[in-house]
Amino acid sequence: MASRAIARRAAALFRQGASTKVASRTAGSTRALATQARTNKSLISELTKQHRYLRTAAPALLARDPVSGKRAYAAAALPTHEYLPMPSLSPTMTEGSVAGWKKKVGEKISAGDILCDIQTDKATMEMESMEDGYLAQILVPAGDGMITVGDPLAVIVESEADVAAFANFTLADAAGAPKEDAPPTEATRVIKERPDLRPTAAQGVPLRTSRAPTHIEVAEPAGPNAEMMSVRDAINGAMADEMEKDERVYVMGEEVGEYQGAYKITRGLLQRFGPTRVYDTPITEAGFTGIGIGSAFAGLKPIVEFMTFNFAMQAIDHIVNSAAKTLYMSAGQISCSIVFRGPNGAASGVGAQHSQCFAAWYMQVPGLKVVAPWSAEDARGLMKSAIRDPDPVVYLENELLYGEEFPISAKCKDPNFLVPIGKAKIERLGEDLTIVSFSKCVGVSLKAAEILAAEGISVEVVNLRTLRPMDRATIKYSVEKTNRLITVEEGWPNCGVGSEICAVVMEDAFDHLDAPVERIAGADIPMPYAINLERQALPTVDDIVRVAKRVVAHKI
Repeated sequence: MASRAIARRAAALFRQGASTKVASRTAGSTRALATQARTNKSLISELTKQHRYLRTAAPALLARDPVSGKRAYAAAALPTHEYLPMPSLSPTMTEGSVAGWKKKVGEKISAGDILCDIQTDKATMEMESMEDGYLAQILVPAGDGMITVGDPLAVIVESEADVAAFANFTLADAAGAPKEDAPPTEATRVIKERPDLRPTAAQGVPLRTSRAPTHIEVAEPAGPNAEMMSVRDAINGAMADEMEKDERVYVMGEEVGEYQGAYKITRGLLQRFGPTRVYDTPITEAGFTGIGIGSAFAGLKPIVEFMTFNFAMQAIDHIVNSAAKTLYMSAGQISCSIVFRGPNGAASGVGAQHSQCFAAWYMQVPGLKVVAPWSAEDARGLMKSAIRDPDPVVYLENELLYGEEFPISAKCKDPNFLVPIGKAKIERLGEDLTIVSFSKCVGVSLKAAEILAAEGISVEVVNLRTLRPMDRATIKYSVEKTNRLITVEEGWPNCGVGSEICAVVMEDAFDHLDAPVERIAGADIPMPYAINLERQALPTVDDIVRVAKRVVAHKI
C-alpha cells in the first residue's frame, strides 16, 4: 500500500536520527507528490490518506524518550488508519452530537456516503464521507453527548482485513490524535452603520460591482449638424446590434414579436432574427421572468421586456431572490447576465396601478444594477452596456420619452459605443445650485435651469443615468462647487432616490453645504386618473424654479 510505503520511509529516516530538517524534507516530498497528482483524482485521494496517516499513525512511531527527551522510533501497533473528526458544518459551529449512525462497524464506505446525522443546537445535518475505506470502529455512539469540533468520532481503514485490529479501540486510545482545525470562535463581523466610503481598492473587494470611476463627465454641446435620434430607435438599435454581435442574446416578453412590441421598441427584430431569438410570451410575468433567469444561469443573455414595470411586481420574487442573489449565494460560481427592461413611472392618464416609479425599490437590492436613461445617446449606450454586463440589470425607461428626439454624437452610432454603468453626466454646468435627477425629470430640470439663468441663477444639472451603483464622486464634485442641492424625481418622497442622494451628500460633502438640501418628488398619494390632478401630482418646471429660488436665497 502506498501510504504504508511512505510510513516506512518516514520511520526509516527517524531511526537514523533524522533532524527536524529531514522531517521537513519528508513533508516537502509529500507536497511534491501531491502537486504532481493534481490532475489525477484517484491519486489525490491516495495522497490525502497518506497525509492523514502521517498525522495519526506517525505520532506512535515518534515517541519521545522520557530520559533523553529525544524522539525515537517505536513499532506501530495498529494498521494504517485515519480518524473521522467531528466536522464544522457551519461558520459558528463549535460542538455537536451524533444523532444516529447510518453505517455499521466493518461496513464498506465510499466518498459521498452518509455516515451519520450530526445534531447541533440549531439543526440536524447529514455527514458525508470524504474517503473510501471501511468503518473500523465507532468511537462516539449515537446520543453520547456533545463533542467538540475536530474531536474523533470514528476510525476508518483502507482494508477490510484491518478492521479486526480496532475491535477494542476506544476514544481514550485516540486521545493523542491531532485535532482537525476548529473554526475561529471570533464573532462574525457586524454590518457597519455607515457605508465603507474608502476607495474600492482599499476595501479589498472585487471590482465587479464597484463604485463609479472618479473622473467627471460633462455633456458636450451638440453641433449644428448633429443627427437626431429618438429614444425608441436608440433602444431598438442597441438591442439589434448586440443580438447581431452575440447569438446568446435574445428577447422575450408580451407582444414583442408579431406585434413588434407594445411601444414598438422591438420593431423589426422578429423579422431580422427569427422566432428562436424573439419570443412572444403569454401574459404571465412570473412565468417568463423565471424562464429568462434560468436561461441566464445556463449561459444565455436574455432581454426580458415588461409591458410596464408595474406588471413586474408579479415577478419581483424572481428578480430579487433569484437573479440578484444567486451570484452571492453560489460563492461567485453562477452568474446571471440578464436585462429587465420596460417603461417605468407615470405615463399619461393611465391611473394609479400603471403609473408607479420603481426606481427606489430596485436600487435598494444588492446584486442588481439599475439604470434610468434620459437622452437617446444614453439610452443606446446604457442598453449595450447592460446586455454585456455579467450581472442582472434593471433598465428603467419612460414611456413619454420614447418618441422624443435628441441630438447624438458621431461616436454614438459605432457598434461598440458604450455608456459605462455607474457614471453620471453633468448635462449643464452651473455655479449657484446643483440639481440631481434622472430619466424624464432631467429634461424638466434643464427647462427650469433655463428660466433661472434668465434671472441670474446659475444651475448645474446632474443626470444620474445609473441609480445603482450611484456615482457619488460626481455628486460630491458638483455640490462642493455650488454648495447647494435639490433632488428631483417623479417617485414618492418616502425612502426615495432623493433620500439616498441626500444621505450621500451628508456623508461626502456636508461641510460644503450653505443651505439645507431640498427634495422635489411626486405627491405622496396613488397617482390620480384625472389629467389635471395627475399634472399636479408630478414635479413641474414651476416647482423647481420656486424651490431653487428659496435654496439660493437661504443665508446661514
